[in-house]
Amino acid sequence: MAVNRLRSALAAPRKGETYELRSGLVSQYAWERKEAIQKTIMSMTLGKDVSSLFPDVLKNIATADLGQKKLVYLYLMNYAKSHPDLCILAVNTFVQDSEDPNPLVRALAVRTMGCIRVEKMVDYMEEPLRKTLKDESPYVRKTAALCVAKLFDLNPVLAVEEGFIETLQEMIGDSNPMVVANAVTALVEINEAAPETNALVVTSTMLKKMLLALNECTEWGRVTILTTLADYQAVDTKEAEHICERVSPQFQHVNPSVVLAAVKAVFMHVQRVESTTLRQQYIKRMSPPLVTLVSSQPEVQYVALKNIDLLLQKQPGILDKELRVFFCKYNDPPYLKLTKLEIMVRIANHSNADQLLNELKEYAMEVDMDFVKKAIRAIGQVAIKIEECAEKAVNVLLELINTKVGYVVQEVIVVIKDIFRRYPGYEGIIPTLCQCIDDLDDPDARGSLIWIVGEYAEKISNAGEILAGFVEGFNEEFTQVSCEVSLVIQPKR
Repeated sequence: MAVNRLRSALAAPRKGETYELRSGLVSQYAWERKEAIQKTIMSMTLGKDVSSLFPDVLKNIATADLGQKKLVYLYLMNYAKSHPDLCILAVNTFVQDSEDPNPLVRALAVRTMGCIRVEKMVDYMEEPLRKTLKDESPYVRKTAALCVAKLFDLNPVLAVEEGFIETLQEMIGDSNPMVVANAVTALVEINEAAPETNALVVTSTMLKKMLLALNECTEWGRVTILTTLADYQAVDTKEAEHICERVSPQFQHVNPSVVLAAVKAVFMHVQRVESTTLRQQYIKRMSPPLVTLVSSQPEVQYVALKNIDLLLQKQPGILDKELRVFFCKYNDPPYLKLTKLEIMVRIANHSNADQLLNELKEYAMEVDMDFVKKAIRAIGQVAIKIEECAEKAVNVLLELINTKVGYVVQEVIVVIKDIFRRYPGYEGIIPTLCQCIDDLDDPDARGSLIWIVGEYAEKISNAGEILAGFVEGFNEEFTQVSCEVSLVIQPKR
């Protein structure tokens, strides 16, 4: 009796989500099949494994319903690698769809074929791709252009031998800006993967086409074109001026990536502009968009600040009147504050040094230890960079010593050592520094004070006693402190 019940249970169909989906996918009713496909894609996007339904989903690929076809193609792209042999069953549908009267279907077919990363698909991909690259619809052509880069990734030899790269190069002369942008994107990708192909060699004719397409393609197409223009070597001064003139309007774009790419392109070509007045005009135009980016959300700010830092290394005066823009806000993330400090030091000059030192003094009194140390170090960097403000910087550092905050005092001593090495003549503050000797536990601070005492021993009445204290505890000191003591007390030859 028990055996019979067990046999009945095994013979009964198993119910469950997969069973229900499979039943829906093979239903005789179109609406049930579409609903089952939607539920399958929903499960797939939630991370559930529905790869076992591959044969049943594949049966629904030949449909006139564009929405259903998109879902089936999406499923194929996701699970093609797990069923490479079954993928070949969809080839006929792909080929037929690549000749469909609807350009959306043609583009969808060629894009899906390119996204299916299965070697066996490559052999069937050649003819549909060749046709769609010459398609009358710009939407299909731009989709096929990106598909060439995917084909190259799967089979570089085939892409080269069948002339697809040459076709892409010709497409840069296309009348549609989106096709131009995608052709450039594909060629850039191929060139990065295999530089020996010389896939993207910009000529004067290509340059004109890219500049014409720049204002009409999508923002990501603009980024690709602008990046390519930045890497291009202008033939002469006139061409460099032309590039700067056509690219500079992109400074006003709403997308930060486009703005930064435009700044890079202009910055690279403005170096070739002979007219000093014209060069300064272009450089001056960079300032407002960069300042605007610093007011964006933190992630965009950080990218913008890093780019600004690189620009300032080449053109220090580009933002010398915008110091206040880089002042740290109380709610700035730490990584933004530290980057802003670096930039403020870079743009410090005689006219804004006093304002900057006052700001850095405020930062040095905050509670974030790392930020405080960086701020104190920035005070020293400003002093070393601008001799005229060294005295004020030293006075600010002395005020910070009077706060009696341990890590502040120790960082100040390290910074003052560097100032002494650059500007001898501030020996009057040494007694103040020596009073802090018992509170120093940081090896950098202790080593710095030993150097100061040793360098100015003849002006310090109790220099011998101070050094003797370090000698007594020589074996317990940090290695770098012991080395500094050894250097100071060794006899001069």
